[in-house]
Amino acid sequence: MTIKAPVPPFDPDSAARKVRLAEDAWNSRDPSRVVLAYTPDSSWRNRVEFLNGRDAIHAFLQRKWQRELEYRLIKSLWTYAEDRIAVRFAYEYRDDTGQWYRAYGNENWQFDAAGLMHTRLASINDCPICPDERLFFWPQGRRPDDHPGLTDLGL
Repeated sequence: MTIKAPVPPFDPDSAARKVRLAEDAWNSRDPSRVVLAYTPDSSWRNRVEFLNGRDAIHAFLQRKWQRELEYRLIKSLWTYAEDRIAVRFAYEYRDDTGQWYRAYGNENWQFDAAGLMHTRLASINDCPICPDERLFFWPQGRRPDDHPGLTDLGL
């Protein structure tokens, strides 16, 4: 059995660590890395798309990062319980025409005993922004520890 620490039951520190690890994985934009955090039969709702299993999630993420260029994400712990975590997030990206967007959303996660996510429910809204409205400027990849989070950025 694959263990993906931290594992439930969550406390404030382990929940925050789980959120940061998820953010780091998504900022890698590597679908093969990201899917390892999910159970093989993981169930997702992402906007209006419903996905089941790692293969479907992998294909979704490949499509996503082919369309969402220069993707940078910040996640923030909203609340947690035994085996569940709720997050809010924002990410910025541009499309192939050069139009920038900031996407805002919330996710509800549920984990198995090994710390793998088996349910992810995401609600997301995209807002077109001008280049001078961008807030996420770190080099692609992991957000630096000293970069402001969502609250510090007024998001």
